[in-house]
Amino acid sequence: MKRAGQKVVAGTEAPGASQTSKKQKTSLYGSDLGESDPCTSMDWGSLPHHVILRVFQFLTLVDRARASSVCRRWNEVFHIPDLWRRFEFELSQPATSYLKSTHPDLIQQIIKRHADHLQYVSFKVDSSTESAEAACDILSQLVNCSIKTLGLISTAKPSFMNVSKAHFASALTVVFVNSKSLSSIKIDDTPLDDPSLKVLVANNSDTLKLLKMSSCPHVSPAGILCVADQCHGLKELALNYYILSDELLLALSSEKHVDLEHLRIDVVSENPGQVQFHTIKKQSWDALVKHSPKVNIVMYFFLYEDEFDAFFREETPVTHLYFGRAVSKAMLGRIGMNCPRLIELVVCANGLQPLDDELIQIAERCKNLTAMGLGECEVTCRGFVEFVKMCGGRLTQLSIMEEVLIPDSDYSLDRLHLEVSKHLGRMWFPDMMPTW
Repeated sequence: MKRAGQKVVAGTEAPGASQTSKKQKTSLYGSDLGESDPCTSMDWGSLPHHVILRVFQFLTLVDRARASSVCRRWNEVFHIPDLWRRFEFELSQPATSYLKSTHPDLIQQIIKRHADHLQYVSFKVDSSTESAEAACDILSQLVNCSIKTLGLISTAKPSFMNVSKAHFASALTVVFVNSKSLSSIKIDDTPLDDPSLKVLVANNSDTLKLLKMSSCPHVSPAGILCVADQCHGLKELALNYYILSDELLLALSSEKHVDLEHLRIDVVSENPGQVQFHTIKKQSWDALVKHSPKVNIVMYFFLYEDEFDAFFREETPVTHLYFGRAVSKAMLGRIGMNCPRLIELVVCANGLQPLDDELIQIAERCKNLTAMGLGECEVTCRGFVEFVKMCGGRLTQLSIMEEVLIPDSDYSLDRLHLEVSKHLGRMWFPDMMPTW
């Protein structure tokens, strides 16, 4: 059998070539990998650098470190700067988190050898204060970095919100001052404050393009206005509604500012009945759209029914609307009347009153609508078919639970899916409630 195997691997052999053939068949792990495939005798240490680098990019840090001990060549690749431009630190407490925490010794090695290579960095932490503080300690050490993207991600609250404001601001200041090319920052649910934003603007005003800072209670409208006034290249912005103001929209609409591409606004009520939401003037919205005609304005609502009074009384150029709690028929009627740019509408719940008239009005006036989702709502099959007929094939996404649809004398559920499919120009079925 061995002779046969040698003939497969080596072909016609000269006398004395047996030992060479055996060496060729010895794998990286020192075992015979088989006699039928010559590719299995490959010397993994001789792979080109770019191939090994590509493999390393799919590995976790721990697996990278283990792989680097295979041979000298793999260890060389482990320290190639390209491998360390994009990195995610995972910090967690083993007793309370599913995250696989990055070992402190490896973190120190990265900072010592690759801090000046890091460009796209994120910190994923669990809900513990200890993990968030550890992330801040690492940020404070990045004095030689040239970070372009920074993300602080909490898998659960409170995390960064429990870190002292002084500790958090001090850590961010190190990055903001030393990284002169920050273009993208995601720092939701953090104790970010106005002085930190001023440091950011002072050092990165020419490069900042994306800023996500929802749920940052220490930031005031004046702080975000400072960003809009000086970061003229800003293209994407995500913030809480309480920071949104007429002055901010006008600043984003100035001639010196680039066209804004994406504005996300989270409208959240933490204390029902205790917050009165302000109204943004139609003139301010109009100025933004005139300056940035293709801007996507996305609004996420988590309000109770009696808190919607300030919204959609006038024409509003919102393009994407998501309602995470119940919304009244009257509110949906105002959306149909005053949101002509609407592209996507998702309603989590409404109640037990059919929404036929409201959906038909939305179809009539929202000529750009391409996506619709309804959760715990009700609509008659007749009304739903009329809505789909008016929207036609432009509805690329249509997600409706079967429980939402009320059969009537015109349409059964079986006939409904055929009629809707005809108007959409593709096969469509309502979503089914999972049985588990």
